[in-house]
Amino acid sequence: MLAKLSKFIPINLLLALALTLQSGAVNSQAATKRPTRKPNVLFIAVDDLNNDLGCYRHPLVKSPNIDRLAHRGVKFDRAYCQFPLCSPSRSSLMTGRQPDTIRVYDLKKHFRETLPDVVTLPQLFQRHGYFAARVGKIYHYGNPGDIGTNGLDDPPSWNTVVNPRGVDKDEEKVLTNHTPKRGLGSSLSLYASPAPDEEHTDGKVVSETIKLLEQNRDKPFFIAAGFYRPHCPFIAPKKYFDLYPLEKIVAPKFSASGLAQIPPAALWIAQPNFGVSEQAQRESIQAYYASISFLDAQVGKLLDALDRLKLRDNTIIVFWSDHGYLLGEHGQWMKQTLFEGSARAPLIIAGPGTTAKGKASGRTVELLDLYPTLADLCNLPAPAGLAGRSLSSLLRDPRATWTKPAFTQVRRGNGANAFMGYSVRTERYRYTEWDEGRRGAEFYDYTYDSQEQHNLIGEPKYKQQVAEMKALLHEGRGLNRTQSETALIHGRNRAR
Repeated sequence: MLAKLSKFIPINLLLALALTLQSGAVNSQAATKRPTRKPNVLFIAVDDLNNDLGCYRHPLVKSPNIDRLAHRGVKFDRAYCQFPLCSPSRSSLMTGRQPDTIRVYDLKKHFRETLPDVVTLPQLFQRHGYFAARVGKIYHYGNPGDIGTNGLDDPPSWNTVVNPRGVDKDEEKVLTNHTPKRGLGSSLSLYASPAPDEEHTDGKVVSETIKLLEQNRDKPFFIAAGFYRPHCPFIAPKKYFDLYPLEKIVAPKFSASGLAQIPPAALWIAQPNFGVSEQAQRESIQAYYASISFLDAQVGKLLDALDRLKLRDNTIIVFWSDHGYLLGEHGQWMKQTLFEGSARAPLIIAGPGTTAKGKASGRTVELLDLYPTLADLCNLPAPAGLAGRSLSSLLRDPRATWTKPAFTQVRRGNGANAFMGYSVRTERYRYTEWDEGRRGAEFYDYTYDSQEQHNLIGEPKYKQQVAEMKALLHEGRGLNRTQSETALIHGRNRAR
């Protein structure tokens, strides 16, 4: 070849060309062999946040930064917790096991009492060369009582932990409490603070998380930022209260007769709305929304930091809440019910592996699915026994075939008097049993009743659907049906 070309091109130029081509081939081979850096994970957990966000089409709440994250990734419109109470939900998510497997149903028991050797989600990352750190609330903290402490943490999960404490702890003595007989962690209490964002506990969560991002930007990391808002007491800087004039806040309508078809076990609060006035309800909703916007501003600072540090393209961001939160629907507040507003939670995933950017998925997914999803996206071997399923296919195509329903449970009573409520949700229906059905059941068709105003459990026209959903619930609890039959039933329920 060189001999033929030498008739037209000087030999010295031909030799230089050959050496250049050879060098390029070697460099190309080296490039293909160069290891790709593992994707990072920024794990953003929030406390008691429902789906009242702009990206979930709420008409009033302002959440531009969470909305920005949703535009970067996939937003799940039907994501459900496994137990609408902080510690059971978080313990389930972080271990990848159902509440009935880890036996955590309250705010005191630690999952390692049941499964001492379980490998938690951050432990899996640690074992494969990741730096794992927690700032704030990831496992259970008594909020606000345990702020500034380790709470009910899991030390094996982390290389580093930070427990921020802000001015909101000092402001507890000056807040307004509409339910003074209740503890602050389960109260309708609020305060429009004069202190700036960075002096609050959640502001400190941001600053400490950014420090960890800066310090570990050159190594693979799993960094969890655990926020405390919008959990009560609803303390946030005053400027966020100003976003929501009280005259625009409407308390949900409540009628005692509307509860006639609902089993008493379905209600966590015996006295509707804690017995407080409509004005107090509106003030509490205003403060909750203010807390959401305050939280949103902090999330924005984390997103900006990722951009500044040039970490965005190689960082998987997961934004999740431990459960939903009722604001007077059915006369109920907070969590610990199996109504949609309590069981449903916001969930957004962005970053590597998410090709369907800015899309929403209407498939029924569970917080349990996060463990296998992150293991899948980061190419880590997931341990045996995980109850969830990787969401990777939905991150590529949010409308992909998906036959997995969502299960949520909650406990009523204590000791020998305790019993469970179990619920299954498909894309159209919810079926709930209390105490194996002995204390009642519920069935809702969300196509026509998004507010769960009509319990259709006894309606003849829904007899077949109720039977199928009951079978689906029992299969989810391992009682009777095969997986293929479960998929068939779920497919029929979705198609109707």
